[in-house]
Amino acid sequence: MIGVFGGTFDPIHFGHLRAALDCLQVLALDQVRFIPLRIAVHRAPPLASVEQRLAMLETALADVPGFVLDRRELHRDAPSYTLDTLRSLRDEFGPARPLCLLIGADAYAGFLDWHRPLEILDLAHLVVMRRPGYDPVASPVLRRLYLERVCKEPRCLAAQPSGRILFLTLTQLDISSTQIRELIAQGRSARYLLPDAVLDYIERQRLYAPSQPRPANV
Repeated sequence: MIGVFGGTFDPIHFGHLRAALDCLQVLALDQVRFIPLRIAVHRAPPLASVEQRLAMLETALADVPGFVLDRRELHRDAPSYTLDTLRSLRDEFGPARPLCLLIGADAYAGFLDWHRPLEILDLAHLVVMRRPGYDPVASPVLRRLYLERVCKEPRCLAAQPSGRILFLTLTQLDISSTQIRELIAQGRSARYLLPDAVLDYIERQRLYAPSQPRPANV
């Protein structure tokens, strides 16, 4: 099975990395593919350039078994729709390999507003990463979708290539990329929130620093 973990990663931090590691181990995934978005659809554009975000990811993922940096979105000029990404992965890995789209509980709460969400489920399972006690199916429509496709044990994901929904409670690290960018913009340290090598790169590049000019995202 392959985990698919998309995002702007602006910057990547321990919250991303720990969640991906939990999924890798608990679900017995062969790999987790980190797919940085070039043009985000549901969020503000990244502050760091494509090259800078790629460099931070390369640094964070280096020599971690099972973590793979996937550059396919960075060559696309159009907005990064999950459906298109999954189609591309299906072309590469074939129709029978289980794909697990790893998303946060907040993202799942808005899943039905995504571009052609039910077609996404034709291509991959949804693994909803949640914190203890959080209910991401509060709405009746989402609850019905979940009950139609519920998967309560990781092994059921391996039995078919797509279409199931699994809620997975993970180690919770209350860290966000926004928090890191704001700390740095305020002249405060973000150490211990992300790998030292990534923070060192940010400091060398003066990323997110006060009065930092916005780089071209090319």
